[in-house]
Amino acid sequence: MPSLNLNVAEIASLVGDPARSNILAALMDGRALTSKELAYIAGVSPQTTSGHLAKLATADLLVLMKQGRRHYYRIASPLVGQMLESIMAVAGAQAAPRRLRSSPVEEKMRTARTCYDHLAGRLGVALADTLAVRGHVALVQDGGEVSESGFAFLSGLGISLDARKPSRRIFCRPCLDWSERRVHIAGSIGAKLCERCFELGWIKQLRTTRAVEITASGSKGLAEWFGIDLETTPDARL
Repeated sequence: MPSLNLNVAEIASLVGDPARSNILAALMDGRALTSKELAYIAGVSPQTTSGHLAKLATADLLVLMKQGRRHYYRIASPLVGQMLESIMAVAGAQAAPRRLRSSPVEEKMRTARTCYDHLAGRLGVALADTLAVRGHVALVQDGGEVSESGFAFLSGLGISLDARKPSRRIFCRPCLDWSERRVHIAGSIGAKLCERCFELGWIKQLRTTRAVEITASGSKGLAEWFGIDLETTPDARL
């Protein structure tokens, strides 16, 4: 399958460039950013950034959104986000033996962050564990499903679900977490759960990073609904 091999090599080459990888990582929270913002994040000139963005857009890794005179870029699809998170998981495993101390920002990312449009980190994995242990969600290697009790539980939390409604998006699937080396929940379920946590004020986005902060009401809500207390939950890396 030479064409597939060529596509794999092309994508790997695009993602492997340090500036382009910084651009993609900055967009992993699902936001749309301008080329000027991405140039600052990538640490290269605006002209160089434009070239990088054009290549990423041509390869369907990014999409361009126009609003008036402003041009915004965002990750093209959840599939791209899944690919990036998986690459980060492999890179994290390779770097782990060499890492002696994590930075404060990295620790916040490991605790809770967004992975495109769903939750990751210790929080994301803890949510997946709780839903799986209670029989609300069943995750397999390439997909997952929500049980009747899961529909009832999530509905009680204020999340409206309809697995029968036609959608181009995968309803429920596991996503390998780069920091925990375990899975969190992605797909429509993961996106709706993340959205609801923001709506309830349980989490809030931190500036200039994908990390999210768990609020006081969030600590209470997560403990009440999911039995989660990240202060006492064992770290999967230990």
